[in-house]
Amino acid sequence: MIFPLLNPQDRSASIPNAPPISRQLPGVFLVLGWCLLMVVASAKASQPDTFEATDVFGLEYANDPQISTDGKTVAYVRISMDIMSDKAHRAIWQVDVDGKNHQPLVGGPGQHSSPRWSPSGDRLAYLSKVDGKTQLLVRWLATGSTITLTTLAEAPSEISWAPNGEWIAFIRTVTDPAQQLAAMPVKPKGATWAEPAIVIDQMTYRRDGAGYLPRGSKQLFVIPAEGGTARQLTSTDYPMNKGIAWTQDSLAILFSGNHRNDHEYQPQQSDLFKVSLLKKDLQPITQQNGAEFSPAISPDGRLLAYLASEDERQGYNPNQLVIMNLESGDSRSLTTDFDRSVDDAQWSTDNKTLWIQYDDQGTTRLASISLQGERRQANTLLGGTSIGRPYTSGTFSLSGKDTVVATVGSDQKPADLVAIQSNKPPLSLIDLNRDVLGHKVLASTQRVIWPSSHDGKLIEGWVMKPPHFDPAVKYPLILEIHGGPHTAYGPNFSTEAQLYAAAGYVVLYANPRGSTSYGEAFANSIDLAYPGYDYDDLMAGVDALLKQGYIDPQQLFVTGGSGGGVLTAWIVGKTNRFKAAAVAKPVINWASFVLTADLNYYFATTWFDAPPWENIQSYWERSPLSLVGNVATPTLLLTGDLDYRTPISETEQYYQALKHRGIDTLMVRIPGASHSIYKRPSNLIAKVNHILAWFERYR
Repeated sequence: MIFPLLNPQDRSASIPNAPPISRQLPGVFLVLGWCLLMVVASAKASQPDTFEATDVFGLEYANDPQISTDGKTVAYVRISMDIMSDKAHRAIWQVDVDGKNHQPLVGGPGQHSSPRWSPSGDRLAYLSKVDGKTQLLVRWLATGSTITLTTLAEAPSEISWAPNGEWIAFIRTVTDPAQQLAAMPVKPKGATWAEPAIVIDQMTYRRDGAGYLPRGSKQLFVIPAEGGTARQLTSTDYPMNKGIAWTQDSLAILFSGNHRNDHEYQPQQSDLFKVSLLKKDLQPITQQNGAEFSPAISPDGRLLAYLASEDERQGYNPNQLVIMNLESGDSRSLTTDFDRSVDDAQWSTDNKTLWIQYDDQGTTRLASISLQGERRQANTLLGGTSIGRPYTSGTFSLSGKDTVVATVGSDQKPADLVAIQSNKPPLSLIDLNRDVLGHKVLASTQRVIWPSSHDGKLIEGWVMKPPHFDPAVKYPLILEIHGGPHTAYGPNFSTEAQLYAAAGYVVLYANPRGSTSYGEAFANSIDLAYPGYDYDDLMAGVDALLKQGYIDPQQLFVTGGSGGGVLTAWIVGKTNRFKAAAVAKPVINWASFVLTADLNYYFATTWFDAPPWENIQSYWERSPLSLVGNVATPTLLLTGDLDYRTPISETEQYYQALKHRGIDTLMVRIPGASHSIYKRPSNLIAKVNHILAWFERYR
């Protein structure tokens, strides 16, 4: 049954347990067309130009917009792909809020990011990575003069101007001497010995994307904005969390950290602290159970806003927005009745309103919220800053009372910038991909929902059909599954899905139970039961799509990465309906995973009730390896060989188990790649091309 088009801003029908739909249409597959018209610039309509692998190098997107103090200009990070160096290049550009005067600010060799306006608006601080070293720089906008403030061995981050414009705060890692256990004899003069042994005593000793970690911890620093020596304000051995904020008198800084003596055993804990620039004394601001982070002080200096999450033993703990009176210390949540997780909060200049960012039903939204908790949702969807797969994403910046600039994308293109002002339609400021995508015929998304075969819970997904789709043709289907599992897909640009569609596949991706953006209960419905009934959610989606008549039931394929790799391996252990599968960066054996992953203690204590040696059966029952005896599906395995989040040892276990059983399988290792395989553009292409080549063997 096909239903009329809906306003894409009206998402009420897609909540998985929404009473209106479940009462009106129980047990039916609903195709609620959310289709964006394809804009084709090519004059050769008879021979359309579709998206190709090399087009990945032509993509660009905007990120981290920052509005100037006077509200007239936006500085942002422009990310492009360099085909010669095979890297994403970051430069800083500016554009006026009316869309005029789009021009570069900081470019050239290196990576340039984190633009931050001075309070007076005459200078811009930013980070530049050149020759492998990241430093803090300041540019005088009137003259273009630039100074390098730091010459640090470790990269600064989270730069923040003092309100008086005299100081800039930042965070950087301070390393400790390497741990030693045994002394070595003095080697003979001129002798060449092996590198010395490395002694490790940290719980988290390596991190995905960063490699093996040095001993030490992040510390808070300040440096004069006109140049000078950086001064360290903290010296504790405790981990820091996200966010720093200056007091309005520029005499103190608030930051988040976990100062518990057993902090390695309480990874979900952090509190807010205040440190004085003059005395360097540390004052606790919050001492609650859970994590408090991302502090933001109101323009008048009276109120503190911050994000807070509980330390419950469950897979997903959403963030609340909390407000505190700095004089009395009284605090209260502004979002107790709001079943969504707040990801960012920024003050308006009237001291009465904040703007918040959150994921809702597969999309990223903006809303203003009053000090009484009254929300007013903006008519704009953020996105486009995660271009590999169609994850929710986006950033925004606020100036004045209600002028917002945000990253906005669509299923047709990655993030551009949009200005949002009261009583005005959103104004597009830039169009970064018209040159590479304007003449392409791209696949568009169609929103669909269906009832799960397990309990009738409504599940939301999106279908992408090949360019120039012909309903009379039977197409092969790729079921593409997101990771996390506590993340969400949406109607966003995806290079992977576009390449699959251009190769002639219909692509189905969805938000099964466990996904975020549908409320805490929906996300935690897989707690201690993952993978599980999310399998039923996905299989019901495939069944419902088959009823539409344009899918070849003998040409079904399945793939997914990370949490999606877990579910893909689980699926081929439960059913033989798929012609072939591609399992990317999976967890195969939960017991080995929680003892080898970078965040090992977090996974062992939040995703399970007990460590493996106390209840090995609970780990085994949820491990895809337990079902390997059922697998008959040809299965490709693909993982980065420097993946420390889902270590490649998980992939190796599954590969060797499939080999033992004589199942057709290949293992593809991506050299030098971490869990985010496509940090280099060619790795993204390699991932897609290997998956398509594997599927073509059986198509």
